[in-house]
Amino acid sequence: MPRLARTIAISALAGLAPLSLAQTEQLSPATEPHIIEQDHKAERPLVQMAILLDTSGSMDGLIEQAKTQLWAIVNELATSRREGQPPILEVSLYEYGKQSISLQENQLRQILPLTSDLDAVSQELFKLRTNGGEEYCGAVIEAASKGLTWSEDRNVLKMIVIAGNEPFTQGGVDYRQAVPYAISKGVIVNTIHCGDRQTGISTGWADGARLGDGEYSFIDQNAEVVVIEAPQDEELIKLSARINSTYIAFGEEATLGLRRQLEADTSAGAASPQRAAQRATAKSSGLYRNSKWDLVDAFKEGEVKLEELAEMDAEDLPEEMKDLKPEDRVAYVQEKQTEREAIQNQIQELSKARDAFVAAERAKGVEGETLESALLRAIRTQAKRVGLLFEE
Repeated sequence: MPRLARTIAISALAGLAPLSLAQTEQLSPATEPHIIEQDHKAERPLVQMAILLDTSGSMDGLIEQAKTQLWAIVNELATSRREGQPPILEVSLYEYGKQSISLQENQLRQILPLTSDLDAVSQELFKLRTNGGEEYCGAVIEAASKGLTWSEDRNVLKMIVIAGNEPFTQGGVDYRQAVPYAISKGVIVNTIHCGDRQTGISTGWADGARLGDGEYSFIDQNAEVVVIEAPQDEELIKLSARINSTYIAFGEEATLGLRRQLEADTSAGAASPQRAAQRATAKSSGLYRNSKWDLVDAFKEGEVKLEELAEMDAEDLPEEMKDLKPEDRVAYVQEKQTEREAIQNQIQELSKARDAFVAAERAKGVEGETLESALLRAIRTQAKRVGLLFEE
């Protein structure tokens, strides 16, 4: 059991006071205290996705799309189910084509291994900077195929998504060898060419997707993405901030987890109210998991047992729990979980209304293809292969 350490209070970081029980009761009808479930009867499906982004000098628009559209992609995937269970999402990030990375390393690097920490993914996307180099598609596909811990379960959706604009044939690693290797591990390869359709076909991007049993898409990475602000955005942003007060940070990753959560909130808010609202929706879904540093999620997922908490020394508890009796510790965690679920329910109801409003607005005009739309189409198509079905 890792040592619990509340090094920075969530209320101080967020500028918010924790919700009182009375405030929680205003969010939803009064219920009996929530009993934390630790007996998982059905196994949740798994989705593993490696995103390989060209960060050469001409790709600023692609990076902008990637970092601002993350939460929309998460929200779409959160609507899928297999036998009633939502998926667990693991994401890996690679960049390639950057001059500041050695040619001996094929000017590519793994930014993140496969992780379910979506705040970490957001943080790293916002750190990305472009710097002209050589774009070796075959090499980065090979690196992701060999360098990640892909599940061996054939019922897991495993996919690589590579986006860029230079010929797919560049570099010493032939994509016609790298892509079949990925397929041999059950990993689908999707390609997104940043340019026109025919150029992507003539430079190998379409062939890469064909060999990878995936989807070929082409986008204008520099096109201005349509931002649709909805009447629900303001309230969703407020609820996104309030839900942070239900997190009980513990362990070695407490400080880092809290910082990443707040950074992701800030980054989404700086992008637009639309992205901040999408971020709020993501935080209400089962894909937003923080059991490595949040005691509520850790209990919910069975990574920390109830009896362990009752038996712990007070000095090993977060600051706000140190003076609690053993029998009151569980009640405190349950109260926070109840508060969180009440806020999540409100977010989900508002999100449904927001989605209807945005759909109606989009129907009034035609939007161009973006990284988001290309990736969502691939996910929807390929999820069916492993029995994941989406709500219509």
